[in-house]
Amino acid sequence: MSALQENGQELPYAGGVLKLRIPFVHYRIEYQDFIQGAILSCVPLGITAAMVKVLGIPIEIAVLMVVINNFLYLLHTSFGDPSVSGWITAGIPLYISYLTGFQEGPERIKALIALQILVGAIFLVLGVTGITRWVIRHFPVSMRSGILLGAGFASLMRVFDPGEPFMGKMPISFIIASLGSFFILFSAKALRFRAKSSLFAWVAGFGIAPGFVIGYVVGLITGEIAPPAGVFDHFIIAIPLGEMLSKFSVIGIGMPSAGQWAAAISLAIVAYVLAFGDILVLEAMIDDANNSRKDEKVVFEVPRNHIITAIRNLFQGIFVPYLPLCGPQWTGGQALVVNRFKHSTPEQEPSYWGGATSIFWGMSLAMIFHPFVQIILPAKLIGFGLTLLIQGYLCVYLAFAMCTNNVQRGIAGVMGAALVSANYVKLWHSAFWSGPTMALIVGAVLFFFLEYDGSKKEEESVS
Repeated sequence: MSALQENGQELPYAGGVLKLRIPFVHYRIEYQDFIQGAILSCVPLGITAAMVKVLGIPIEIAVLMVVINNFLYLLHTSFGDPSVSGWITAGIPLYISYLTGFQEGPERIKALIALQILVGAIFLVLGVTGITRWVIRHFPVSMRSGILLGAGFASLMRVFDPGEPFMGKMPISFIIASLGSFFILFSAKALRFRAKSSLFAWVAGFGIAPGFVIGYVVGLITGEIAPPAGVFDHFIIAIPLGEMLSKFSVIGIGMPSAGQWAAAISLAIVAYVLAFGDILVLEAMIDDANNSRKDEKVVFEVPRNHIITAIRNLFQGIFVPYLPLCGPQWTGGQALVVNRFKHSTPEQEPSYWGGATSIFWGMSLAMIFHPFVQIILPAKLIGFGLTLLIQGYLCVYLAFAMCTNNVQRGIAGVMGAALVSANYVKLWHSAFWSGPTMALIVGAVLFFFLEYDGSKKEEESVS
């Protein structure tokens, strides 16, 4: 595969400006990332409980919606965007609060349709015009670092919060799974073992999978994890496509009313503000991958990411209205893919695109098979907690690496704290004034008061 590309150049593609890349033609399927994705298939299924409760969607249809959403993630890596994409996760409590203000049934579904289509329209306009690319190019380093710190802290706070199930309900199995995964992914000793032992290098290539399996087994032994049940009740999941379209889409229930469109505008803007932070995290991780592997250049284009994210939101808003919305990146999955690529040789993983695409082939296909999902599902909290830990670790590490002086570090720290301390809080009875908005305001004020001096040097440093 490496023969297809010149050293340090972008992987070849078809489709002209679309940058279409086809498995087995432009890249190989990385079975280790495929297996990681299959194990993590239990994570996206966690949203089905909220979809059933808030939207009144039957569990079979909720599962089908998750599967469709997962296959649409492949649009990114198939058409030249390196994003391991996901939800606009941080806003889920805000979306639920917004939707519960509407009557349960078709009216609530229409409210979600309006929200998701408006989010898609925002991504489309900003992607086509290139406005976001200009904003990101001029975004100060200290504020980039602050968003990364806030994202990292938010993930780590969830993991270590005694009220959360990770440490509260499964401390032994989760700690063992975490230590095993962290040793494989980040330990200096592990890097030396990779170089000396082909067997260890092979095992390490599976990322969090070995730690997950060990933690699962320990959890079964200690009783922290219940044994799987109903494994062989079915082979393939139910696919009630007709019922989904007739009862939970524009085709069956019609378009939202003018009042629902108006009510969704402010929250759609908030959702984009939340997603903006994910875009900065994505850019930082791709830069990290390029700095570590000089044999391939991974190109991230903000407009491309926006347009594909817009297509997902617009399509799902019309046919598959999806509670967590469609975001530009899943930080936990992105971290796994980037970390394996960074620590692999060109022979072990010839191209970034193989890993970035394989993780979703594994996840999406696994969710179709009922027995596999039922086996993995009891340990879903271990998989979810591991992705939170890893994304927290990498976000903090990248945030510190960005800053070059103490003023930048100080601004980043205050901004990160503002993001997590104000998160999900509605100041002045408005969802707009939640943590991410407050963090951006605090960061901007500190940047202009403490760091920016208008000099040419300063302008170059933030471009």
